[in-house]
Amino acid sequence: MTYFPALLNIDYKKVVVVGGGNVAAQKVRALLPTKANIHIISPDLIAELASYVQEGRAIWHEKQFAPHDVDDAVLVFATTNSEAVNDAVEEATQHWQQFSRADMKGRVDFINPAVVRRGELILAVSTSGASPGYTRKLKAELEEQFDESYAQYIAFLKHCRQQINATLTDKAAKRKALQQTLRPEVFDWLQQGDVQQCEAFLQNLLNGEQST
Repeated sequence: MTYFPALLNIDYKKVVVVGGGNVAAQKVRALLPTKANIHIISPDLIAELASYVQEGRAIWHEKQFAPHDVDDAVLVFATTNSEAVNDAVEEATQHWQQFSRADMKGRVDFINPAVVRRGELILAVSTSGASPGYTRKLKAELEEQFDESYAQYIAFLKHCRQQINATLTDKAAKRKALQQTLRPEVFDWLQQGDVQQCEAFLQNLLNGEQST
């Protein structure tokens, strides 16, 4: 199977996770950085999921699954250890709803990649289900390579882009200025905490003073 990679905006949309164990927790944990309306369907929950419910980050329906539970959901996860329950969730899910079942025994519209988040930087990696172990290894390597300092770096690049687009009118000048923001010393200044130097550099770009 060849998957199409995409980043989805699911803010304020209903997402259903059927199951209350470790696999369900993994799915919910991945959903938490979004503003999705997360609904967990299960008669019981492990402690991690219960904490999310207590914090108001997910809604728990303390019950067995029923077909109407997936009504209006854009994403549906079947994560139970019961093939019969997962089959029932699959049967209840409409063709326009994106469905994923953890046991991979039926319809699987999508799979979740391993994700490293650094602010607005999102790094996703997957082996398309071929080797989850190697996917975890790659994720660990990315976490080490791209540490938390990249969140500030990406935020500054966004700030630069907004200022350059709002100030410069010549397209060629915009392109050149944006390219200049990627100079390695900009990242070095941020790592050193020299935000003033970064802002001075940006101001020079806005004034048309570009380094070679």
